[in-house]
Amino acid sequence: MKAPAPHPLSHLFHPHHAAAYVSLMRRGVDHLADALGRTRRRPATGTTPEQAAKPVVDVDLDRPLLDADAALEEMSRLYLDDAVWFHEPTYAAHLNCPVVIPALLAEVFVSGVNSSLDTFDQSVGGTFIERHLIDWTAARIGFGPGADGVFTSGGTQSNLQALLLARDHAVAAGHDVATLRVLTSVDGHFSVQKAARMLGLGDAAVVTVPVDERRRIDVAALGPALARLDAEGLHPMAVVCTAGTTDFGAIDPLLQVAGLARAHGAWLHVDAAYGGGLLASTTRRGWLAGIECADSVTIDYHKTWFQPVSSSALVVADGTHLGHVTWHADYLNPRPLEGDVAHPNQVDKSIQTTRRFDALKLWMTLRIMGPDQVGDYVDAVVDLAAAVGEHVRDSDHLELAADPQLSTVVLRYRPRGLSVDNADRLTPLIRSTLYERGAAMVAATKVDGHAWLKLTLLNPMATVADIVGILDEVEAIGAGLLDAEEGAA
Repeated sequence: MKAPAPHPLSHLFHPHHAAAYVSLMRRGVDHLADALGRTRRRPATGTTPEQAAKPVVDVDLDRPLLDADAALEEMSRLYLDDAVWFHEPTYAAHLNCPVVIPALLAEVFVSGVNSSLDTFDQSVGGTFIERHLIDWTAARIGFGPGADGVFTSGGTQSNLQALLLARDHAVAAGHDVATLRVLTSVDGHFSVQKAARMLGLGDAAVVTVPVDERRRIDVAALGPALARLDAEGLHPMAVVCTAGTTDFGAIDPLLQVAGLARAHGAWLHVDAAYGGGLLASTTRRGWLAGIECADSVTIDYHKTWFQPVSSSALVVADGTHLGHVTWHADYLNPRPLEGDVAHPNQVDKSIQTTRRFDALKLWMTLRIMGPDQVGDYVDAVVDLAAAVGEHVRDSDHLELAADPQLSTVVLRYRPRGLSVDNADRLTPLIRSTLYERGAAMVAATKVDGHAWLKLTLLNPMATVADIVGILDEVEAIGAGLLDAEEGAA
């Protein structure tokens, strides 16, 4: 039977096809560069879900274009033209960072070679690059030589695996699953609740603890909460501290919480998905004092390490705990027989099997830029948030929810005399108007049941003037909405 003739661009990547690969990739890079040049410092276009959906669903995927340039043009129309650009200084919504160029260089090799980091015989040197980065991160945390870890898809997966280890550790110690409880602050990440569901613990297993005036877990409330569990015959399987809450960037008092967790036999997990970049700071590393007391730590390199998604890690103080996720399959990572040389298979400590070589992005960043430059970028966005917070505090028309701690600023439009109810009503209208205009993007949240806007500042190239420009837009939109309501009354 005669094999069908391949399309010129359908062949597998192979050394014989390197010239075609290079040509197509260059066209793609040029196309992206052209798109970047046309964004004109606007992070969004204000496109609605309905407007975005129709041209996509109208595409007949059974009728290929058979032309790369046509496909690039179509991609621009369906995606790039309305993409949200995180590198623009007026993007200040979610925890999405602009990415450093050395990491993009690494992406060429991550995708082009397509190594899988589950077993040594699929990755070879990649296994040891990832392991060395884990060891380096563990040392920055302050863990000893027995530490270990693995790269993951993101903070949600890292937190899930941490709580899985805590659960199995508690069960191995003789505790009944039905008695297990997880404590975290009311401002902790929602992935803690998701993990409890996925681990079969149920919603009731998560005990939320109030926060103090700085939006950190209230140690004065945590102690009694732990004592109540003991009195009720329940076991505090884990205490989850947050080093950088999503809304306020609050860093829980890690040392104090560690002492309470140890006293009650609880696993201490630190979710440093957001604040983990402080490990690279030469001036603010002390903000994470006590992180070395944790049993496990989540780090998201695709937040305050300025890496492309996805790039996260779970790091544990005692690497033997990772054995709770180990399973040997004869076709992949068989248990070594007596006398065999054991292969260093990363799947032995991961809840994923096939896994991208995402560690290479951080490796290339550190080798080209160095950690101090990453730390300087972290310091820059923290300084930026502090300066913006001062501007809000001095404004007669804006209200600050709390002093900035990392790089978020929670605020709302509320000129003197405007009631809380009216501020709650105007806040989502101001945000939607900002998006529709495309000039800036901010996030929305609720604090104690009331509506607020949130600036998440992760662009070290953004200036105070850039962000004050967003605040000016907020004030102008708010004033315009009030004037329109008065005119209609």
